[in-house]
Amino acid sequence: MKLNQLIRGWINYFKIGSMKKLCEKLDARIRTRMRMCIWKFWKTPQNRAKNLLKLGTDKGAAMVTAYAGNRVAYVCQRMVLSFAINKERLTRFGLASMLDYYTERCVTC
Repeated sequence: MKLNQLIRGWINYFKIGSMKKLCEKLDARIRTRMRMCIWKFWKTPQNRAKNLLKLGTDKGAAMVTAYAGNRVAYVCQRMVLSFAINKERLTRFGLASMLDYYTERCVTC
């Protein structure tokens, strides 16, 4: 909720400027950081593998990713986690997309 308020406030303040590329980059960074928070929240490799399987990844990829060690940033930038926790899932979870909100509100698109 706080992150959505921050995104909306920032876009409403800077909507006059042309910042589509910046919104794309920041949106990708925000999604990566959210994946990192979710990955840390799952804590154990067993939990991580179980949750990756629930999200639709195949068993081999889930096991390799879950037991990759404690390299959170490395794991969260891999395709397996990007597929499992994609933009649509984060939107359903409640995260507002910076780029989508900018294209709704911008003046000079």
